[in-house]
Amino acid sequence: MLFSTLASFLNLRLVGEDLELDSMNELALASPSQLTFAVHKKYSSQLSSSKAKAFLIPGDLVDFLPQNASYIVCDDVSISMALSTKLFAPKPISFELPHAIIGEGSFIDEMAKLENGAIIGANVTVMAGAYIGSNVRIKDNTIIYPNVTIYRDCVIGADCFIHSGTVIGADGFGFSHTKAGEHIKIYQNGNVIIEDEVEIGANCAIDRAVFNSTIIKKGTKLDNFIHIAHNCEIGEYCIFVAQTGIGGSTKLGRNCVVSGQSAFSDHLDIAAFSTFTARSGVTKSIKESGGVYSGYPLMDHREWRRLQSKISQLNS
Repeated sequence: MLFSTLASFLNLRLVGEDLELDSMNELALASPSQLTFAVHKKYSSQLSSSKAKAFLIPGDLVDFLPQNASYIVCDDVSISMALSTKLFAPKPISFELPHAIIGEGSFIDEMAKLENGAIIGANVTVMAGAYIGSNVRIKDNTIIYPNVTIYRDCVIGADCFIHSGTVIGADGFGFSHTKAGEHIKIYQNGNVIIEDEVEIGANCAIDRAVFNSTIIKKGTKLDNFIHIAHNCEIGEYCIFVAQTGIGGSTKLGRNCVVSGQSAFSDHLDIAAFSTFTARSGVTKSIKESGGVYSGYPLMDHREWRRLQSKISQLNS
């Protein structure tokens, strides 16, 4: 897409060279062929060092742009960004892709649906009612149970188990909000990557990324009714117990244990080998590994136990 086409769509003026753009990306990761954006001055250092050449920015960031950049000045960058994602969104189904490829020894139930472009490895089982979207890749020895839905472009590793009712790659919950209170959809144009030896329980929801990938790394095990939001990264060999929710762009290190009905805010970094007891409410990043935490507000588990003991004495 030409940058000038996007400018016309936004009804805004392009400054600089017209460029051919193939996608969008966040500021720190954008390439010369990608559109990126900056909302306010805290991103000024990233802006000046960005490899991108096409930007959506507010007027007070023009001086921080790299040399020879092309840009559109926006009254509200978040709204312009949200509107722009629509133009880069792929169609839900790509009929023009070649027929699905199915590896040796795989079983695909006749009541499962494989869209064009899907690639199924060897010894894979896909049971009745499953939907495998365009350009999905499923590696060897993985089992997809009935009524699993895997949206387009997602990648499922080898030796995985995905249980009934789980949805992988649905849109993340992303909107920009106008001053009038309207909610403008941010199209989620990334994907989900599930690495090898992951088991995902029944009725889980793992959302695709806005840009790039939501990632669940090797060996992680999810119980039933887990929600992983867009752009999360779950480290190797984590354990999640039922009814846990992880906010967007939160990252957990390897071997974290998350007990039932726990909740994490967005944009957190959680150190490896952290343990959370049931109903933990995590609102801040954790930098030191090996801790055990409880409660809301979250605290060290031993402190939480002492507090509960004192509360019980007050009630007696």
